[in-house]
Amino acid sequence: MKILIVEDNPINWLVFQKILTKMAGLVVKHSEDVSEVMQITQSGEADIILMDVSLSNSYYQGKPVDGIKITQMLKANSQTAHLPVILVTALTTDREKLLKTSGADDYIPKPVVDFQKFVEQILAYRSLEQS
Repeated sequence: MKILIVEDNPINWLVFQKILTKMAGLVVKHSEDVSEVMQITQSGEADIILMDVSLSNSYYQGKPVDGIKITQMLKANSQTAHLPVILVTALTTDREKLLKTSGADDYIPKPVVDFQKFVEQILAYRSLEQS
């Protein structure tokens, strides 16, 4: 299973990468470049996307975009709509509203403190993918 992490904080990205590769043996890619995210997802190089909501360095067609907008773009594209998108955010907002607005499949609050639960929540999509 290949995970694409869309995250602008290098510490978070490295922690997530280490957890997912060491604890779950997953292949992990990272990008916060929207064009690269679209290319990776459209070419089948990702099975699941972990999406930070607040992205300070992400632009698309010259305009700043956040994880909500990128998720909406992925879900609106027939080539990528099937990919599970899990929001990973420190925003303390209404979970259901965030999921409905973005179209994301799931939500993990930051900071991630229970690494085992984090891995299990992501691996749950492996069984969905195989059914």
